[in-house]
Amino acid sequence: MLIDFFFTLRRYGLKVSPRELLDCINALNHGLAFSNLDAFYELSKTIFVKDETQYDKFDRAFADYFRGIEDIDYLSQLKKNTDLPEDWLRKEFEKHLTPEQKAEIEAMGGLDKLIDTLKQRLAEQQKRHAGGNKWVGTGGTSPFGAYGYNPEGVRIGQDGSRQRRAVKVWDKRQYRNLDADSEISSRTMQLALKKLRKFARSGASDQLDLNETIAATAKQGGMLDVKMAPERHNAVNVIMLFDIGGSMDDYIHLCEQLFSAAHSEFKHLEFFYFHNCVYEHVWQDNSRREASLIDTFKLINRFGKDYRLIFVGDATMGPYEITYSGGSVEHWNSEPGASWLQRLTNHFDKVAWLNPQPQEYWPYYQSIGIIEGAMDGRMYPLTLAGLSNAIKNLS
Repeated sequence: MLIDFFFTLRRYGLKVSPRELLDCINALNHGLAFSNLDAFYELSKTIFVKDETQYDKFDRAFADYFRGIEDIDYLSQLKKNTDLPEDWLRKEFEKHLTPEQKAEIEAMGGLDKLIDTLKQRLAEQQKRHAGGNKWVGTGGTSPFGAYGYNPEGVRIGQDGSRQRRAVKVWDKRQYRNLDADSEISSRTMQLALKKLRKFARSGASDQLDLNETIAATAKQGGMLDVKMAPERHNAVNVIMLFDIGGSMDDYIHLCEQLFSAAHSEFKHLEFFYFHNCVYEHVWQDNSRREASLIDTFKLINRFGKDYRLIFVGDATMGPYEITYSGGSVEHWNSEPGASWLQRLTNHFDKVAWLNPQPQEYWPYYQSIGIIEGAMDGRMYPLTLAGLSNAIKNLS
């Protein structure tokens, strides 16, 4: 069983080795998980997953391998011995009650009472019921079934929640598929950005260096010799250039999350704004944009080649804005935007472009293809998978 599970994890892209497989077998032999799918899920995730960004892949592999095996606690043994005919749960109508009618329906007195009563009903019931108040069926006020109403009941065979009052779900699914290309949060962005870490010690010596203290104390025959060291910081230098305004307004929240994650992760972070394409000026304060323009040449001369340069924009504009002098929609640019992109990408060794526009739409925009070419293909969708690939390129 575990060998097939091991190869399923590999098929979903997790870098698991026989060492983790043996650790999992050893943990099971010591009884750390037994006859409980929840416990095995937590145990195996702890052993096989070494990077939080891989949780999605693990959940998808787990859901695939254990498809159809649901741990439903109190109902697990009951379900082994009782198969409900599908026609008993056929949806013909849904119960819609007034607040007064709902108030007249009383609960059965707790989960234990519900389970005992369900066992009794299943033993007695011989045919399908709908609209009633006792048997397992649909559209009624019985505590057992689907598409009805009861203040506390067991939902059986219903596609999704309606009243959100069930205390147990017969066909409850514990593990849902997650997609690495789905929208991401500031937390998942920060996890991906952590891969771009290169730690170094800088600043005042204000942190205890435990290893050096132990070594120095031992050399002095046990006389305490405290050693201090500068705090460790992520020494990677990052410049982020954010496209702002126009079509990028649709992605403000996503870009704010990215900025928040980067700001908390990198000590040496510089950020600037541009509109559509980079030209001879960028800026840092949108409220004082016209009065605080920064020469792009100064940006190139100020920051060394070791800085990682990240563009963030949907690259959606007229092709002339990139390829022609005077193509900018806001001012007369004496040089094409492509020339400035070339200067920036030639100066910085590591560059990437993060595009919040869904990747399936990219082929429909000529401008995206032009900028992707100017970036030598280093354009990535602003998803968890895309961000992870961009970080690999920047590392």
